Amino acid sequence: MVVDPTNNRSDVLDIAIQGGKIVDIAPDLKTSQAEDSFDLKGLYSIPGIVDLHVHASSWLGGKFGHKMMAKAGVTTALDMSGPVESVLDIAASHGVGLNLACIQYVRPGHTVDSADPNRSELKKMIENSLGSGAYGIKLLGGHYPLSSEATANTVEIAFQLKAYCAFHAGTVSKKSDLEGLYEAVELIDRYPVHLAHINSYCRGKIKSAMAEAEEAIALLKKNPHICSESYLSPVNGTSGKCSGGLPESQVTVMCLGTGGFEATQKGLEEAIMAGWAQVNLERGGEMVLATGKQAVDWWNSKETDTTLSFQVNPQIPRLRLATAKRDKGDFVVDCISTDGGGIPRNVTVESGLALVKLQALTMEEFVLKTSKNPANILGLKNKGHLSIGADADITVVDLNTQKPIMTMSNGQVIMWKGKMCGSGTSMITTPAGASYVESKGLKPYVVDPEETPICQRNALT
Repeated sequence: MVVDPTNNRSDVLDIAIQGGKIVDIAPDLKTSQAEDSFDLKGLYSIPGIVDLHVHASSWLGGKFGHKMMAKAGVTTALDMSGPVESVLDIAASHGVGLNLACIQYVRPGHTVDSADPNRSELKKMIENSLGSGAYGIKLLGGHYPLSSEATANTVEIAFQLKAYCAFHAGTVSKKSDLEGLYEAVELIDRYPVHLAHINSYCRGKIKSAMAEAEEAIALLKKNPHICSESYLSPVNGTSGKCSGGLPESQVTVMCLGTGGFEATQKGLEEAIMAGWAQVNLERGGEMVLATGKQAVDWWNSKETDTTLSFQVNPQIPRLRLATAKRDKGDFVVDCISTDGGGIPRNVTVESGLALVKLQALTMEEFVLKTSKNPANILGLKNKGHLSIGADADITVVDLNTQKPIMTMSNGQVIMWKGKMCGSGTSMITTPAGASYVESKGLKPYVVDPEETPICQRNALT
């Protein structure tokens, strides 16, 4: 069953592929000239899943992120923090055939000197990031905030430089909650920005979680220039790094408080032992969630510089944000993402198809939220649909088991029934970063923002 809302297809069809492109879609195509063929009766073939929020760097996600994404049915993804150099290195050494873009974090003490960088420093940082292969930048307001003024300046300068701009709400003045979301929309002003993981601002910190979700929906309806995504996993992802006996990330501080633990290194260790904080550790070639002494030992062996997860995402807001629509029928939150990659919560197929079974989404709507919309936001004209001449990015899923069966990227089968069989990485970049991507031994997939809108809802046609 081929489902492609772009071309109004929902029928039992064959798909012919040559040279990494789709060359024909019709009933009963001949396989005599094909080098290989797959019998997918009883399954669904949809445009390759595009995850608009993942982590695949040494800082967050780690080296197994590529494998974990392909196994989950993802063909294209956006790494949502970098650092870009680390993302490129892992893509070169552990690629499995995905298309991957990366945006560089704006982080005090790392890519900028302080929480209040001036416009000149911000401009130089963004230009250097683009020249290093980044697709744009991300404000890490919830974790490592900038001042409100510097945040607004970053948004404006990114737009002027035609760089993709994402924002995890929060500044020095506001936290990563509903109040931070309101401030974020104000600071974004009229600029096209990707406002990250809307569900994370609806955890019941200010009002009830459901009331917060409804306010977030109303806020997005009033600001259609903002594109957004939310995820379906109950767990989040944050940094376990501590300095001077205190967690560095403000999200970690908030999560510890939610669980009733002291916001100190000792309190974090107690939270891991109690099972409230889950350490992301390596096991069996993937990242898994662990608690107790084994998890504490891993965390300490890494000098606390590991990824943590907390079960802080209430169920009802996750479901509401995934299905809410505007008056004209399009989705309020454009995309379903995972915030996963190397963080073990790549549940788009598993949980998204549960919504299809519940008739909360149609299969066509599932494709819109997981493939077409995110591809358009990234400016990928040849992805997110199964048109003749489009890139042969295809995800095959089993609706009965809610599992991905095959992942194909640019005509290359990269996962078949849970087994990896792809290699390499196509790095989505701008003309400014193409030569640097090539110098790292990676294939550049160039999108020119002068010609293609990126990070814009008005690209959703």
